[in-house]
Amino acid sequence: MLGHVFKRPQKGSIFYESFFNEIEELGLKSLGIVAFISFFVGGVIAIQTALNVDDPMIPKYLIGFATKRSIILEFAPTFMAIVLAGKVGSYISSSIGTMRVTEQIDALEVMGVNALNYLVLPKIFASVLFYPFIVLLGMFLGIFGGWISGFATGLFSSDDYIFGIREDFQPYLIQYSLIKTMVFAFVIATIPSFYGYYVKGGSLEVGKASTQAVVWTSVVIIILNYFLTQMLLG
Repeated sequence: MLGHVFKRPQKGSIFYESFFNEIEELGLKSLGIVAFISFFVGGVIAIQTALNVDDPMIPKYLIGFATKRSIILEFAPTFMAIVLAGKVGSYISSSIGTMRVTEQIDALEVMGVNALNYLVLPKIFASVLFYPFIVLLGMFLGIFGGWISGFATGLFSSDDYIFGIREDFQPYLIQYSLIKTMVFAFVIATIPSFYGYYVKGGSLEVGKASTQAVVWTSVVIIILNYFLTQMLLG
């Protein structure tokens, strides 16, 4: 499938129009759920860390440090990818699958259009280029949510939390997170497209294909997360 996706590109004007449409559908419309989950999960991480750091020998700034590392290393790139696999993956699979069962894809092919390139390539570029910005937003809101939880619960002070965020800051960890995000974005755009494009039958099969796409996208993301962590941090 990927061989056809990157072959016989369409006109630049057509591609750019599709590209910006996909940024809106796959990226901008996902900002709300990403912001909501990031903020509250960051708060939960900070609260749970504070409740478990009750030994007076353990410095309080560890709360901010642990929250920062948890969000940057795993929550923002991996957990957000799983969330987007469910939201975006089901949308991609169902939209392309609907085009298949209603013979719209057949019509494109009859007109000599490379349907895979026309439908999938803009999704790949939009996901790979835009999702790092979504993950950066998730990092910021997750850490900010942890800071707000300190005010709401009184479990730790703002100074200790901010000191923990600044302690032993390593820019490479953000680079590592963004590399993982781009790989996951490619998976999110391609696996659901595969299931949607090759679906056979009617609306019931489109629903089944969407479910399979979300499941297998999530499985591949988890497996790739293991190997990428070994390669980039091992």
